[in-house]
Amino acid sequence: MTTRESRTGVAFAVMSMSCVQLGLSVSVSLFDRLGPEGAAWLRLSFAAVIVLVLFRPRLRSFDRRSLLAAVGLGIATGGVTLLFMAAAARIPLGVASALEFLGPLSVAVVRNARQPTAVRVPGLRGFGGRRAGLVWPALAFVGVMLLTQPWRFVGGSASGAHESGVPVGGSLDGLGVLFALGAAVCWAAYILLTQHVGDNVSGLQGLGVSIPVAAVVATIVAGPSTIPLMTWDLVAIGFGLALLLPVIPFTLEYLALRRLDAGVFGTLMSLEPALALLVGWLILHQLPGLLPVFGIVFVVLAGMGAERTSAPHRPSPPQSTEQPGVLSPG
Repeated sequence: MTTRESRTGVAFAVMSMSCVQLGLSVSVSLFDRLGPEGAAWLRLSFAAVIVLVLFRPRLRSFDRRSLLAAVGLGIATGGVTLLFMAAAARIPLGVASALEFLGPLSVAVVRNARQPTAVRVPGLRGFGGRRAGLVWPALAFVGVMLLTQPWRFVGGSASGAHESGVPVGGSLDGLGVLFALGAAVCWAAYILLTQHVGDNVSGLQGLGVSIPVAAVVATIVAGPSTIPLMTWDLVAIGFGLALLLPVIPFTLEYLALRRLDAGVFGTLMSLEPALALLVGWLILHQLPGLLPVFGIVFVVLAGMGAERTSAPHRPSPPQSTEQPGVLSPG
């Protein structure tokens, strides 16, 4: 792999994450018209149309277990999208993204704990794989404490009042935090199911099943209240959003993984909460306080550390990549 290919892969990965966060910021701007659940439905339903046209899934490509896994992947995708949108309606985008990122971080930490051999951590002399693996959960825990600041909720100090998704008075909305943590659980399930489907189904057939299933989940939850609100301009926005997330990001992610080792790619993906903070600040004018900013930094560092100390990754073969990497489906 040449230096030029690596740089191109990094550029594709950053562009992919940027598209994700831009798509999320546009979705947040629709909350006044459709609500968070309606914005999630709009994105998923039009993404399903595009995916069905592009990939035309063939059920004969699946055995029973793979089909069930693809359906489960769709349910997880729908769940993480709906829950993350509900969280983004109540807490800043960067904070929601950092809390959601605890899902893939937990998967990485559990995998590290199961490693049969020790892995040395650069800069942490004397720490083996299992002992060093405790550093990242501890760092993530500190980050979560700084993000959520639970001491502010003592005595009912969290008012719950909001303005454009930014908490008033410095207190995070507790329900928003719970939605973000629920999205983290769904994202962890999404990663595990993606790997199962990707190992057993060729090409992008699994994506052709999972996204329509996610759209069905969103339709059950939000369709009855959202469909009557649809206008032609929302139809156009829906197609644009579907391209911005997930069609273009998944394509860029696929191209990035052809040029980068999966471990390098995973480390890059750990930067996504920081990118969400930047997009939330520049586009949505959301800037959490100093402690939550440090919390986001700690979560990002925990994710990068857990990825760097995990077992060596093999480059993902292009022909078997199902839904490349662990891109946030939120």
